[in-house]
Amino acid sequence: MKFGLNLYSIRNLINTEEGFIGSCKKLKEHGYGFIQYSGIPLNVSWCKRELNEVGLPILLTHVPMGRILDDTEKLIEEHKEIGCYNIGLGGLFIGIKNFKTYVDKLEVAAKKIESAGLKLFYHNHMHEFMKDENGKIYFDYLIDNAPHVNFTLDTYWVERGGVDIYGLLEKIKGRVDCVHFKDYSVIEKSKDNDFLYENAECPCGEGNLDFVKMMPYFKSAGSKYFFVEQDNAAEKDDAMKEVEKSIIYLNKIF
Repeated sequence: MKFGLNLYSIRNLINTEEGFIGSCKKLKEHGYGFIQYSGIPLNVSWCKRELNEVGLPILLTHVPMGRILDDTEKLIEEHKEIGCYNIGLGGLFIGIKNFKTYVDKLEVAAKKIESAGLKLFYHNHMHEFMKDENGKIYFDYLIDNAPHVNFTLDTYWVERGGVDIYGLLEKIKGRVDCVHFKDYSVIEKSKDNDFLYENAECPCGEGNLDFVKMMPYFKSAGSKYFFVEQDNAAEKDDAMKEVEKSIIYLNKIF
């Protein structure tokens, strides 16, 4: 089974063309089978060079909402040029009161994208699982009112949002081709006998999430592409080493 990496995890290593190409070569050596282009602006020439020199397929992107809403046709053209048919949005960070308005706008863009033979994917965090004034979860509004929008389900943020991932997968069955495997840990930070406990991301296998248990449910829901994502890897001393831990673990258990 192949796994990919969301490049946002190593965004500190890919901000130059040579850094991007060199990092992709290392990812392939470590055992990654494909990538999600994210963390830097979409650069078609860099992508073409990577595909020619390294050969890691780009199966998903994350691009700014402004481009999805206002530059849809050009964005579609660029994705076709690099052979990537999944356009991703990293999330809506516009204040929860504006959430529904922008969901409606995304649905318009998603229809255009689908008509061109591509798909639009929304990546969740935890704020989408807040409830509105009527007690309805905002994420459910997205599910029900944007039928052309698909999902990149993030395991860590679903857990932090307090949501039953198995029930959620039933709701979005057939719309969750892409998955972010992000592990969830609890760490203690103490100072002067004041003990604080925080949620933290970590390499797959070092946290509390049971990916083996989850996998059949994802497969049943139609999931095809599994990407490691560890946002805080780029803040560690060795980001590449962090993401290497995940692929070693996943290749071992799957």
